[in-house]
Formats: sequence, C-alpha cells, structure tokens
Amino acid sequence: MSTWDDTVNKYWPQGFEEVDIQSKADGTIQKAVFYRSTHPEPQPLIISLHTWSGDYLQEDPLAEEVRLRNWHYIHPDFRGANNRPEACGSDLVIADLADAIDFAVTSCKVDTGNIHIIGVSGGGYTALMAYLKLSRPIKSCHAWVPISNLIDWYWESIGRKNKYAEDLGKIALEGSGMNWETLKDRSPMNLEVPKHKWQNTSLHLYAGIHDGYTGAVPISHSIDFYNKMVSEIIGNGSDHLVDDKIKSDLIIKRTRPDGGKTDRLFDRVIFLRKEIPGLSLTVFEGGHEMLTGPALTLLPLDEPKFMGKMNILTIGDSNGASEYGWPVQLKKLMPFSNIINVSIAGNTIGFDNLGQEKLN
Repeated sequence: MSTWDDTVNKYWPQGFEEVDIQSKADGTIQKAVFYRSTHPEPQPLIISLHTWSGDYLQEDPLAEEVRLRNWHYIHPDFRGANNRPEACGSDLVIADLADAIDFAVTSCKVDTGNIHIIGVSGGGYTALMAYLKLSRPIKSCHAWVPISNLIDWYWESIGRKNKYAEDLGKIALEGSGMNWETLKDRSPMNLEVPKHKWQNTSLHLYAGIHDGYTGAVPISHSIDFYNKMVSEIIGNGSDHLVDDKIKSDLIIKRTRPDGGKTDRLFDRVIFLRKEIPGLSLTVFEGGHEMLTGPALTLLPLDEPKFMGKMNILTIGDSNGASEYGWPVQLKKLMPFSNIINVSIAGNTIGFDNLGQEKLN
C-alpha cells in the first residue's frame, strides 16, 4: 500500500474539529474535519480529499500548511473508502462534496471566489470527478497522481497483484462478472467535459515519473486526461498535446532522452511541463506522492510567492539547517526556483567556534 493511501495515522493539529453534515441527497449524516479561519476578513476555502482507502479522519499533511496560512478547510468523508457502490465517484459522492462546500460557506466567512479542491491518489481521482460534475463554483482543482480510467486501473491492479482490483470488484461486480459500464461511467476519461468548467475552473495535474513502478497509478492516467482536456479546449492536433513518443519515453524509460530536465519543482527535476490557459500537467522526479511543501503555493491565489525561476544559494546557522528552517519556507514560496542550502548548525561569523574552521 502506498504511503499516500495509509489509513492508520489520524493525527490532526489543534483547531481542527469533527462536524456533522446532513446529506441533501439521502438525509444521512456525513462526517468531516473542519477548520475555521480566525481572520476577520473572508478567506479561501480548501477542500482536501482523502485517498482511495481513506475517510474523513485520515491524517492530512496539508492540514498544518492550511493552519499556518489561517485559511478555511474541510476534509469530507464522501462515503469513505472506495470499496462499495455508494463511494467511488458516485452521485452521492458529488452531492456530499457540494454539501461540504455549502456547510463551510454558511459556517464562516469564505472568499467564494477562492474555493479550491486538492487531492492525491484516490483523492486526485475524486478531484477529477468533482471538476467534471460538481455544480458549485470552484476556482481550481489540483489532482496529484490521479486515476482517470478505472477499467485500465483494474487490469493494471490485477497485474500488480494489489488490493485495488478487489476494491473495484466490490463496486462493479454483478453476479459472476464485472459490469464494465459501471466503471466506465465513473471514469473521468469517459465523461463529458462541460464547457463552462474549463472556462471557469482551472485544472492542474501532477505525476511522479516512477509511479506505476514504485506506486499504484501509472503516469498514463495523468497524461491521457491532460490530452483529453487539450482536445476539448483547443482541438485534436494541437501542439500542446503530449505526443506518443514523449509519453512512451516517460513511461518506459522514466526520463527524457531528448532533454527537458533543467527545470525544478521544490528541488525535483521536472521531466515535462505542459500548460495552456486553465490547464497544466507536470511530470516530476518522484513516485506516488504529493509534494506537500509547495502544494498550496501552487494554487492560483494572490499571496506572497514567486512562481518564476531563480538560482539561490542560502548560507546560515541552525535556523537555516533545520528541516523547518527559513530556506525550506523559502522553497515553499518559490517552488520553481533552484535553492541550494548550505546552512550548518553552529555556523557563525567572526567567532573561533573552538577551532572548527568549517563553522566560521
């Protein structure tokens, strides 16, 4: 099981609370973890989605990042783990997401022009489903290592001998066989893209190049959905499509023999970056993961940050050497810059440091 589908850890920072939300679809009580900003002015709302096997209590590394920014946040259950028909992109799931947004908007001062959805793995899958089907005004959706085709993923999971094929069977098995139409109807790749979606909501896809080898979701899921969206927005034959040669190199060779490896995202090599207005795809050095550090900085929000590219050398003492030190915070605010940190704990200027010249 992927680290990002770990359902054991359930730690939540101070200020996050469990809330009950009555479903408008079937009247049941649906749970969520909620954080209210203490800021007097309207603040952004982050809808963070649990992974394939998780639920609303699954620990979310983004929670602390949201709290530090003092934004609103909700982590809904949307029918829990994706191993039954009521879950996994169902109409009830989409209705629950709408209810969660409505709950947050009516409970606190939300900047309704800054509502953002973000998910990783199975949460990335749900983010794609929300992008296509949710009726609420969303400014951006961010899908990290998402699943876009459940039928493909079923067979990929059979080949990898992991539990996800069994989960999909619990959703689509009828009698002695699979109802493939059920999986097709819940696959983002097979759904219609409403025009108003790509006009009003931006979509951002992220894939770790080794996923599918070290993780459960091949990067073809992100690439194929990106190409689907380009075809919808611009049309077939666009230069913005990921061509078959590059796709093959990325999947099979896990590199770019033709180059294209100089840019960085949070110190990770970017193998492919494609972007048109309202849509982006980033394939980075990594596996089945979200880069938590820059994840919220990448949201299209007006906040202190620099999205350009710079080469920066940082020199300092223990404040710079700490894993939570200022160079790390700088990387979060400058996710595409190359920041080299050579800070050393004990480093000073103008002192002898007990003869340790490296600390002078």
